[in-house]
Amino acid sequence: MSTHRTLATARRVLLQLRHDPRTIALMVVVPCVLLTLLSWVYDAGPRTFDTVGASLLGIFPLITMFLVTSIATLRERTSGTLERLLSMPLGKGDLLAGYALAFGAIAVVQAGLATGLAVLTLGLDVTGSAWLLLVVALADACLGTALGLFVSAFAASEFQAVQFMPAVLLPQLLLCGLLMPRGQMQPVLEAVSNVLPMSYAVDGMQQVLTHTDITGDFVRDLAVVAGSAAVALALGAATLRRRTA
Repeated sequence: MSTHRTLATARRVLLQLRHDPRTIALMVVVPCVLLTLLSWVYDAGPRTFDTVGASLLGIFPLITMFLVTSIATLRERTSGTLERLLSMPLGKGDLLAGYALAFGAIAVVQAGLATGLAVLTLGLDVTGSAWLLLVVALADACLGTALGLFVSAFAASEFQAVQFMPAVLLPQLLLCGLLMPRGQMQPVLEAVSNVLPMSYAVDGMQQVLTHTDITGDFVRDLAVVAGSAAVALALGAATLRRRTA
């Protein structure tokens, strides 16, 4: 891998995104709109919004970054751009790291706006530091980026890329503890939830919501989310194809 080639790739992706306002809106604006809508839904029960809103503050960025990244990477391959890039002195690691860096920059903006909106405007009440919410939201967005890069290798069209979202993310959404505490699930489901990264994304938000200091569980949750993102990027580099057959 080369730092210069990685940064050049990230710059190219950001320049492309600059001319795609719909994608920028999906990544940056939509999570804020959904959080606002959720706060209105729970207007009569602010404590419910505190609990659910904190969890979704991590889930929304993960989902949107997964969707956008998987489609964007697939578009590069189907258009032949990826094949031309990899015919030059650009390794798969350089390419994926550049994509991760570019979308990570967008994730910083997305997480910052969503967290600021939730805490400063929507009245999300957290016991811990709002900065820790931002850290977890950013880690979740990076996880969504890494998963999107990974699954794009298995899709032959943009429609198939979208189909991976319910296949990869919906089971995690159902088992992450958002709908029911994981400790109250059937033992088999709880065991499955213990190996899904979104469970730790939600747990990390809950740790900030209920504790004033950084806890051991918070460090564990953040490490699992970051480690899962690193593993997904490594798998993405190993399975990335130059073009769609």
